[in-house]
Amino acid sequence: MSRIASVRAVLPGNVHAQAEITDVLADVVLAGEAPGSPRRQLLARLHAASGVRTRHLALPLDRYEGLGDFGAANDAWIDVGLSLGAQAVTGALAAAGLDPADVDLIMTTSVTGLAAPSLDARLVGRIGLRDDVKRVPMFGLGCVAGAAGIARLHDHLAGHPDDVAVLLSVELCSLTFQRGDPSTANLVGSALFGDGAAAVVMVGERRAAALGLAGAPRVRASRSRLYPDSERVMGWDVGASGFRLVLAATVADVVDKYLADDVGAFLAGHDLAVPDVATWIAHPGGPKVIEAIVRALGLPPSALDVTRHSLATIGNLSSSSVLHVLQQTLAARTTGPPRPAVMLAMGPGFCSELVLLDW
Repeated sequence: MSRIASVRAVLPGNVHAQAEITDVLADVVLAGEAPGSPRRQLLARLHAASGVRTRHLALPLDRYEGLGDFGAANDAWIDVGLSLGAQAVTGALAAAGLDPADVDLIMTTSVTGLAAPSLDARLVGRIGLRDDVKRVPMFGLGCVAGAAGIARLHDHLAGHPDDVAVLLSVELCSLTFQRGDPSTANLVGSALFGDGAAAVVMVGERRAAALGLAGAPRVRASRSRLYPDSERVMGWDVGASGFRLVLAATVADVVDKYLADDVGAFLAGHDLAVPDVATWIAHPGGPKVIEAIVRALGLPPSALDVTRHSLATIGNLSSSSVLHVLQQTLAARTTGPPRPAVMLAMGPGFCSELVLLDW
């Protein structure tokens, strides 16, 4: 088994109410459209119905209109991403009582920018990771990568029980909003997505015993699922202007169709059923997706209160979101005998990742 030693979520300092963001982004994503046009009215309705009240942005709000091309946006992603990533990793390690030199493997994930050398390589000298640290940069998993990253670290730690492993997610979604693109997907993205980062420190079974982490959350198992004929449900079209959002209206339908059977079969493999799960740690994909999860699994609406609160206060942070939900959930946990918990997220593919934990 592996243990989650700590989680550290961080946010940029530029925080704005949703209505303020709506006014500015209307001039960015709908450049040239007159005030009161049908598309501007649609954007305002989508922003109001998103379930988001505030968001943190990588850049000051007044910089977005003049940001320019994909190169400028990606430069900002590297600059801000390294700063947030360093804060997240060093904070998570300090909370676990560990130093950067203790890290044996670091996995980084993002779907909102590109760098070679990757963010993890650039962080080695910046925060004091060892020069022989194993590095695994991941791109393309999108919103599912927070849960998938924990699952893949667990896979590594099962075979390396003395190791310390770190997952870092950096997602600066606002830097991908397309200028002058009136597509519904771009308008929905501008309503839902925010910016942030998170790091998770995990340790193998023997390292957990040496550190006295017997009571830390334990990862028991995971399951990945890729759904048929769903490549255009979610993802990016990558071109000269950068990342153009692909987002179908059928995301909630996929959840309705598949999630109950996936979760039921996963839990049954561990002699569990949905009512046995005490805690649900779900990615906040949006109001309709949250409602579909509740409906598909037959959960009380309150089971995803932390997820809803995360969406309302910081928006959808792609892969970082479920890690923010995890931190908030762990902060509120009470002592007692270990009980099952399930982390779940969905993303491009279209796919899902389920992680079984207990604490």
